[in-house]
Amino acid sequence: MESPERIRVIIAKVGLDGHDRGVKIVARTLRDAGMDVIYTGLHRTPEEVVDAAVQEDVDVIGVSILSGAHMTVFPRILDGLKARDAGDILVVGGGVIPDEDCAKLRDLGVKELMLQDTPPADIVAMVKRVVAERGAR
Repeated sequence: MESPERIRVIIAKVGLDGHDRGVKIVARTLRDAGMDVIYTGLHRTPEEVVDAAVQEDVDVIGVSILSGAHMTVFPRILDGLKARDAGDILVVGGGVIPDEDCAKLRDLGVKELMLQDTPPADIVAMVKRVVAERGAR
């Protein structure tokens, strides 16, 4: 069951990770699937991402990470959302993340992780699914 309103997503590249070809493809794919998509650009801090997500009233923060800093970045984003009383904003991620860290990140509250080479249609389906599972805000 999909939300009757358009899903709003922020796509973020956090930290020193400077490769953004994949994240731009994800942003375009989500937009083409009918979602409102905001791409924050490169080199954002977790705090900047949380601020933008709250200001834009998004449903989902999607973090693309290739730098290996995922065990620092995701907890800071999740903590920032809690501090802003915005725990209903879902956090998902993608990129290069070792399998053993995926389980840890899910335990911390990351809703879903999709690794490199995930087909675009699977990313769209995942975002729609996690929003539908959360239900109305």
